[in-house]
Amino acid sequence: MATAAVRTSPTCRKACPFLPAATKSQAPSPSLVNLSPSAAILGGAGLALAVAASACVLPPAAVAADFLSLQEPENALSLPTWAVHVSSVVEWVTAMVLVWEYGDKPGYESWKGLSWGMVPLLGGALCACTWHFFYNSESLEILVALQAALTVIGNFTMCIAAYRIYRSSHRSSEGS
Repeated sequence: MATAAVRTSPTCRKACPFLPAATKSQAPSPSLVNLSPSAAILGGAGLALAVAASACVLPPAAVAADFLSLQEPENALSLPTWAVHVSSVVEWVTAMVLVWEYGDKPGYESWKGLSWGMVPLLGGALCACTWHFFYNSESLEILVALQAALTVIGNFTMCIAAYRIYRSSHRSSEGS
């Protein structure tokens, strides 16, 4: 998780409720808080949110110094791994759109079922990305089970869609 040693008072913690409490990996000190995990993923936007939250207690020089020491936990995904995850989801959505457009052509309507069959697998991918976004939090382990279930369902729906495409193309070849 993107963390920084940010000194806060109990008053500021009440004024800035979106700042979570310190994690177990940090020294047990009431003066440390973790910044949102979105600071690592959202880049400038997350950093701006964290700076705004810190500004209520620290002078600007202290805020800048604290952000130079951003650290993530050991189980954080690397930037290249995030690039693979995000590009895979984008690629899947693109494939769904292209399959749908192919199904818009006369005689290929059964292909739209394949696009619908891909939806559960997209849901599983989004579950995995969400779980990783929150650093594989134990409180979100239900997402792991949901991702597995959506993968099984998606495999069945894709199989059914592929069979329907086969059956449709087989009928059209017999009619010719």
